[in-house]
Amino acid sequence: MNSEHIAKYAIASSPVRREDSVLKVADSEIREGLYYTREHEWMKLENDKCRIGITDYAQKSLHEVVYVDLPNVGKTLTQGVTFGTVESVKAVSELYSPVSGEVVERNEKLVESPELVNQEPYGAGWIVIVKSSRLPDDLKALLNAEGYMKFLEEVTKKR
Repeated sequence: MNSEHIAKYAIASSPVRREDSVLKVADSEIREGLYYTREHEWMKLENDKCRIGITDYAQKSLHEVVYVDLPNVGKTLTQGVTFGTVESVKAVSELYSPVSGEVVERNEKLVESPELVNQEPYGAGWIVIVKSSRLPDDLKALLNAEGYMKFLEEVTKKR
């Protein structure tokens, strides 16, 4: 068998697919241009603020989200420390902050429509916006899309 056939087989059998700026692992989307935690939160830089939510993998693992415990505006968050919970018909999962800083906005739409976390985890289902107090240091502890993809591949292999 020549190397061309081996390469085709390896690509065809890979669990990772790339579609534009979206990676896929185990049927979960990973968006490029975001930062990720090993606890399955994502963070998007928006000027001097950070929009935070949970990943597609996390929302699929939780199934039907029925409640999101949102922190109050003004609350100080610490990177890697819990700041709320997401409750589903299946489980309660803690939310871990990707960055340290102050909550400047929370997604009030989740109070009446927590299912937005399932429907649009990277869009309308965001959870909070934080003004980071130590962004350069915090970024060192986060994963980029490729790093999260590799991490998620390992997690899904263990299941």
